[in-house]
Amino acid sequence: MVTRIYSRLLISTLVLCSVLCTALGTTDALASSVNTPWPARKPTPALNLTDLDGKTWRTTDLAGKVTVLNFWASWCEPCRDEMPTLARLAKIPFDGQVNALQVLTVNYQESESRVRRFLDVAAIGLPALLDRDGQVTLAWTRRIFPTTVVIDARGQARFTITGEFDWSGRDAEQLLRPLLSAPTLSPNPLRK
Repeated sequence: MVTRIYSRLLISTLVLCSVLCTALGTTDALASSVNTPWPARKPTPALNLTDLDGKTWRTTDLAGKVTVLNFWASWCEPCRDEMPTLARLAKIPFDGQVNALQVLTVNYQESESRVRRFLDVAAIGLPALLDRDGQVTLAWTRRIFPTTVVIDARGQARFTITGEFDWSGRDAEQLLRPLLSAPTLSPNPLRK
C-alpha cells in the first residue's frame, strides 16, 4: 500500500515537472523517468491496432522478440524529445543481432493526418499504431506521456518507463540486456 502511494506521488511529481518545464520552455531538467515493474498479477493487455501502413498489430505479433511499446502524442514535448532515441534503439544490434528487438509507437487519440505530419517532419521511421479511442492506451498505461512498456520475447509485459528516457544510452542497454540475452523460449504455451 505504501509503495503504491509512493509510486503515485512520484508519477504525479514527474507529470507536474513535465508541465512546468514545458510551460517554462525547458525540458533539459526533465530528462528523467520512473521505471516500474509490471504488476505480477496484471496480465499483459490485448493489443489490436492498425499502423499508418494499414498493418494490424496484435498481442500475438509481439511474441518472439523483445518489444519496446511507446505511448505518445505529438502535443507532448517530452514525447517528441524521446522519439529520436527510440529510432536509434531500433537500429542498435545486440550481440550482433539487428532484429533482436522491435520498437513500436502508439499514438494517443490523434488523427492519422496529424500523426503523419509529425512523423514526416521528425523522420522517425518507426511503426506508428493509431489508438483512435484511447482504450488501448488506457489498458496499458495511466495515460501519462510518454510511457513505454517493455515486453519480453514471450509476449509478457515486464516493466514500464514513465517519462522521457534516453533509449539510446547505457541505462537502456542495462534494462534491455537481460531480456535480450534470455534464452528465447516459445511463446506462452497456453496460447494457440
